[in-house]
Amino acid sequence: MSEWIYQALSLVLDQELLARYGARMATGLVVTIKLVALSYFLGMALAQLLALGRLSRIKPVQMFCRGYIYFFRGSPLLGQLFLLYYGLGSLREFWQEVGLWWFFRDAWYCSVLAFTLNTAAYQAEIFRGSLLAIPKGQFEAAQALGLSRFTTLRKVVLPQSMLVALGPLGNELILMIKASAIASLVTVYDVMGVARLAYSRTFDFEIYLWAAVLYLLMVEIIRRSLLAIEARLSRHIRP
Repeated sequence: MSEWIYQALSLVLDQELLARYGARMATGLVVTIKLVALSYFLGMALAQLLALGRLSRIKPVQMFCRGYIYFFRGSPLLGQLFLLYYGLGSLREFWQEVGLWWFFRDAWYCSVLAFTLNTAAYQAEIFRGSLLAIPKGQFEAAQALGLSRFTTLRKVVLPQSMLVALGPLGNELILMIKASAIASLVTVYDVMGVARLAYSRTFDFEIYLWAAVLYLLMVEIIRRSLLAIEARLSRHIRP
């Protein structure tokens, strides 16, 4: 994959820039993909629990989930990242005592954690909305068939709600790809991190232009993939 990216960059980048930073740019793209994919799917797992918690009849659970979502949606992602990396990371002695210093001293792990916690809040609201969009008749029909609440949720409600949530989840993934650029501010060498490093040494603005092109390519691939998935899943309801 990195070799293919390197060959593609050679067609458009200045040859001197390519020789110095082409391989690093390709590696940065891989880092960006790993960061976004890992954070997105971990966040998705957490978001489903938060969405169910928001709909729970147990008040403490509902209030906790509501507070979590309010905080992570209402505060900037950059601030959350700095709070984890520079704030919690400053408690070195405490993390060493509990054996977690290896995690909080590493910008990569802190970035994954910050992105996971942030996207979970947004995805939780997407899942909650999609669950509420399912007609009550579906629950009543499942109850009439003697299905348990868990089976109803797993077999009847969730498959339908995922179709409703697919579009908004795709938008959240695209937003994450673009927002991942801020990880470079805590020395994660993703696409933007490599671009900043190259510019600081060459002052050639072209490197930022092609970093933008790489982000556009990632977004376009995601967009086309989502259209194909949506067409596949909704084939039974199309005329």
